Amino acid sequence: MAITKRELVIASPFLIIAVNFAVAFGFGEFMGKWAFIPMIGIGWALWLFFIFKYGGKESITNWLMKVRGAFGWKLIAVIVGLIPLPLFLMHYQLLDHWTIWLPWILLALFNPFIEEFYWRGLLLDYTKTWSNWSSVLFTGILFAINHAAFGVNSVVNSGFELVISTLIMGIVWAWVYKKTNSLRWTIFSHFLVDFLGVSTAAFLDLYEKGNW
Repeated sequence: MAITKRELVIASPFLIIAVNFAVAFGFGEFMGKWAFIPMIGIGWALWLFFIFKYGGKESITNWLMKVRGAFGWKLIAVIVGLIPLPLFLMHYQLLDHWTIWLPWILLALFNPFIEEFYWRGLLLDYTKTWSNWSSVLFTGILFAINHAAFGVNSVVNSGFELVISTLIMGIVWAWVYKKTNSLRWTIFSHFLVDFLGVSTAAFLDLYEKGNW
């Protein structure tokens, strides 16, 4: 029996997670902590494929439509985005070389759009017939597991607490999308997290884990 488009999209996170871990272990063998670069690149390629193949320009337009719902959901998105602010204030000086700040700024600019279009936009749209909590937990849990792959080569990005924090962010962003019918504020919140999280410095373990 042929697999339907909906079934394929719902199954896609498991494929992407498997690829992400394979890339982390494979490239980590000879690139070490710098394996985060092919991990992000391949991840972006896979997400973009599913976004354009099974979402398309019309979906992207809908995801970026004017925000609806209560102001409180915008505020919640901003609060979540500002969580890594202390981390940035303590470690921004580590972004002192182009090999560090260039991938950091590129990730902050592009990653929020790509990830939110896939994890919140595409997956929540394709599971909208589920109960709200089933849909939110499905995307949130897989979102967190996918990010756990970065802990394969990075101590700072490893550990149960990182998975839980990413899970919480995924759940909050999913609810913001459901309540506002737009990804504008989830993208902005995600941008703040990526920007303030000094990502490259974290991936390369340039500071000790827990050193906020």
